[in-house]
Amino acid sequence: MSDPTENPANYLKALGEAGEGPHNLAEAALMLALLDQPQTVLAPYRAHLDEIAHYAKEEAKLATSAEYAARALTGLMVGRYGYDGDRLTYDDPQNANLMTVIDRRRGLPVSLGILYIHAARAAGYAAEGLNSPGHFLMRISSRGGEVLLDPFNGGVTLDREKLGTPPRMGGLAAEDPRIADAVSDTEVLLRLQNNLKQRATQSGEHGRALDIAKRMVLLGPRRTELWLELARLQEGAGSLGAAKKAYEAAMTLSKAGDASLNEAALALHALKRRLN
Repeated sequence: MSDPTENPANYLKALGEAGEGPHNLAEAALMLALLDQPQTVLAPYRAHLDEIAHYAKEEAKLATSAEYAARALTGLMVGRYGYDGDRLTYDDPQNANLMTVIDRRRGLPVSLGILYIHAARAAGYAAEGLNSPGHFLMRISSRGGEVLLDPFNGGVTLDREKLGTPPRMGGLAAEDPRIADAVSDTEVLLRLQNNLKQRATQSGEHGRALDIAKRMVLLGPRRTELWLELARLQEGAGSLGAAKKAYEAAMTLSKAGDASLNEAALALHALKRRLN
């Protein structure tokens, strides 16, 4: 049995209210996983994360450059622990659950990235996710230098010019400067959950998609688009009162002139007509 004092929803709510980060990404990802596996004991997973942190700190003592730091990080995550991308069953929801990722040593780019960021920060390096659509990438900085890494593909380092080459990427063009922009820790966690929500939607698991949308609002309570998505899913599920509150929250967060304000207002007007 998991520790009865663990309350992942409260943890995630507090995290969301604290802002965009930095956060303890690995612990937050464990809490998200605990929502799906409430009977699981977290101690072995936390012990594994502590072990990763220990070895990362030891390796960091020898680092003389960002490039060395990147090689040491990859050696730890791939060489010692065997983490790699799951290419055979990429869309398996297990790949977005940090507990099963740790169990299987396989995962999605973003779930593996969370483990890499955990190790890098434990070593004392600056580490962050990047705005690379469709395929999560990260950057570590140390001793005045920086290196881009692909956690899914064995922690390979990338040149800025090659950011468009990893599999399953789309959206921003490789030459778009925004592709190397850092994203917040909250954005990393939302990306992890969005993988689950998309798969649930595609497989017709609407209740599951709604549950994930509620988690995403906990993580990003000041994000209008999350409240809008939650409202749509609640309305689709027939929870009209809850949908009304979510649309109202979206309107409160929207600024005058935002397209989201108009969208929420129109949806709320139509919903009120249904309620009346």
